[in-house]
Amino acid sequence: MLQGVSNPDTLGLGEAWMAFWWVNHKQTRDHEVRGGYLWSPMRNANRTFNQTYENMRLVKPGDVVFSYAFGRIAYIGQVVEAAAASPKPTEFGNVGDYWSDEGWLVSVYFAPAPKPLQPKDHIAAIAPMLPARYSPIQKNGNGNQGCYLAGISDALGHLLLALLEVEAQPTFTTPAFVHDIEPDAEVLDDLHDIQGDATIPETQRLQLAKARIGQGLFRKRVMLVEPRCKVTGVEDTRLLIASHIKPWRDSTNAERVNGYNGIMLSPHVDALFDERLISFEDDGKMLVHPSLPRDVLDRWSVDPRANIGKFHPQQSTFLQHHRKLFAMKAA
Repeated sequence: MLQGVSNPDTLGLGEAWMAFWWVNHKQTRDHEVRGGYLWSPMRNANRTFNQTYENMRLVKPGDVVFSYAFGRIAYIGQVVEAAAASPKPTEFGNVGDYWSDEGWLVSVYFAPAPKPLQPKDHIAAIAPMLPARYSPIQKNGNGNQGCYLAGISDALGHLLLALLEVEAQPTFTTPAFVHDIEPDAEVLDDLHDIQGDATIPETQRLQLAKARIGQGLFRKRVMLVEPRCKVTGVEDTRLLIASHIKPWRDSTNAERVNGYNGIMLSPHVDALFDERLISFEDDGKMLVHPSLPRDVLDRWSVDPRANIGKFHPQQSTFLQHHRKLFAMKAA
């Protein structure tokens, strides 16, 4: 898999297994680049077909993505996971209110371009190479509002790399949550079971394996629902854990990668939640198990009386299961 872009001729970026894409993400650029993903709705607001949304399903790991926003290409990305259905990121806020809440999510690592490019300044060279249909920009260099993700030719991809002065290998930004983890014995057993189950398609086995250790598609989906610790409010993703609400052993394979079956928590809060020493009502009220010494919460500055805010309605079923286990825990 491509780990960076150096000399496009020697790397063979134009080979059939490697494709170039141009994404117009304007107001959502900072969220997507920082979070390491692309997200689009599945259809237009009026539910009609949009090829540039459908293109999300065509990207492959290793493909190269040029990030265009506010008239400039400022980042280069590399696709690391193919598209999967996912809810609209809550961090988008009011942006795209007219979009459906369901869309496509593609995992991408991004790197700053060595020399940010304004395509309009080089439109004479770029225009002849633009796609005849679903072009990301117009022949005059202005952006195409209705285009999100456009496939571009190898020739245009190589030209953009040259204009961006991609000569040395850039360092693609690995999202902070991708790190080495030492799984415990139970997790290792689960991972072994996943890899040995021939009835599960290979791509799903990979997603499940990553979900078991709180990474990959599952983590991204959880972050799109709630990008900060639900209890402490910490936003630095390097310090957060994507915790399953309904335990792994009780969940179906679909539930194991469902973002609504997750909650982002600081490590000390995750320890309490995972051991079912705390749980939550749907309205955000914290439940504390009688076996938990009060001084633990005091030392960790966790206020059990604080309301952490309502959960998403689709999390309710999973929370109900967690509360059931919480109630069954011996004092």
